Amino acid sequence: MGDAVVAEIDGRRIRIGDQWLTDFASCNYLGFDLDPEIIEGIPPYLRQWGTHPSWARLVASPALFEEVEDELRALMGVDEVLCLPTLTILHANAIPLLSAGGTIWVDERAHRTLVDPCLVARGRGTDLRSFRHNDHEDLARQLEAATTGPRLVVMDGVHSMTGNAPDLNAFARVTREHGALLYLDDAHGFGVLGDRAPDDETPYGRRGNAIVRHFGESYDNIVLTAGFSKAYSSLLAFMVCSAEVKELIKIAAPAYAYSGPPPIASLASALLGMRINQARGDQVRATLYQRTRLVLDHLDKLGVATNNESGFPIITVAVARAQDLDDVGHLLYERGIYVTLTPYPVVPRADVGFRIQVTAANTDSEIDHLTEVLTEVRDRFGLRAIRA
Repeated sequence: MGDAVVAEIDGRRIRIGDQWLTDFASCNYLGFDLDPEIIEGIPPYLRQWGTHPSWARLVASPALFEEVEDELRALMGVDEVLCLPTLTILHANAIPLLSAGGTIWVDERAHRTLVDPCLVARGRGTDLRSFRHNDHEDLARQLEAATTGPRLVVMDGVHSMTGNAPDLNAFARVTREHGALLYLDDAHGFGVLGDRAPDDETPYGRRGNAIVRHFGESYDNIVLTAGFSKAYSSLLAFMVCSAEVKELIKIAAPAYAYSGPPPIASLASALLGMRINQARGDQVRATLYQRTRLVLDHLDKLGVATNNESGFPIITVAVARAQDLDDVGHLLYERGIYVTLTPYPVVPRADVGFRIQVTAANTDSEIDHLTEVLTEVRDRFGLRAIRA
C-alpha cells in the first residue's frame, strides 16, 4: 500500500492493477472531488483564463485569486488572508521568516511539513525547542524561560493521525500571556470543523471554518494555515494572519515572488467548493459524521481501541503485534480495503497499525464492508484492545 498507481476510479472505489478496492486512504472529506456541480462548473473558467496563470503572484495574478480570497475572508470571518500553492510551500517560507533571530517551540508530534521548516530555521540561527504533544502546561513552563527575539509556537490543529484537536483555548491563552505567536496547521480541520452552537447536529459544528472558530477564539496572536487539498480537493493553501505578517510574507517569502501558482482548475474548484459549502456543506458534514460514527461504534463494539476522541473522520487502529502489520495489510488489500499503513517510525511502536479516513462520498454499503473486514482482522490478528 505504497507508491500504488491508480488506473481507474469509480466513485470512492479505485482500481490498482486488476484489483478494485474501496478507498479509505483519501483525504477528500466532503467528497467534492466527485461533485458534479464542481466538475461541470470548471470549464468556463478554463475558457476564460486558460489552464494556468503565467506569473508568480508578486508579478501579476488573475482576478480569480481575488475572488477566492474574498470568499475565504467571508467564510473565515477575517480581514486578511493570503493564498499560496500548497501548505508545504507556505510552511517552508513562513516559519523561518516569523522566527528569525528568536525561538521556536514545536509540538513533539507535529507534522513533518512543520518540523522541517523549524530545522531550516535552526540552521539559520533560530533556537529550536519542543514540548510534549498537546501539553499546554509543558509549553507554559518552557515559555517562562527568558529568550530574545520573536517567539513562535508551532503545532497542528486537528492531528493527522489521531483526529483530535488540542485545547486551543488553553494554548491561545498561554501563548498570549508569554508574548508568543501561535502558528497552527489545520489542514485536516478546515472544511470539517467550524462554528459551534447549542443546536448543532454534529460535534463538527457549522460552516467548516476551521479550528479557531470552532473553539470560539479570536485571531489575536494566531496565524492559522490550512489547505484546500483535503476537504475541498483543490491544490491551494492559505494563511489567516495580521496585516503585518501578510506584508512580511509578500515582501520576503520566495514562494510569493517566484513560485508557480496553482492551475486555474484548482482555483475554480476552490471557489466553487466554497459556494457549495455555503449552500449545503452542513448537510454533507452531517453525512460524514454519521458514516464516521458507524465505524467508530463498530470498533467500540469489537473492543478495539483508537486514539480518536473527537468523532473526526481520521481513525487510527493499532495492531496487537507490530510484526503482523505486513500480513494485516495483505488481508485488507485482498478483501478490497485500501487504507494508509502506519509503521514505526512514522508512529510510535505502540501505535503501529493503519489509518482509516472516511469521506462523505463513501457509501453505506462501503462502510458496511469495511466493518466486516475490520472484524475479520480483529479475529485473525488481533487489534489493540480497549483497556478495562
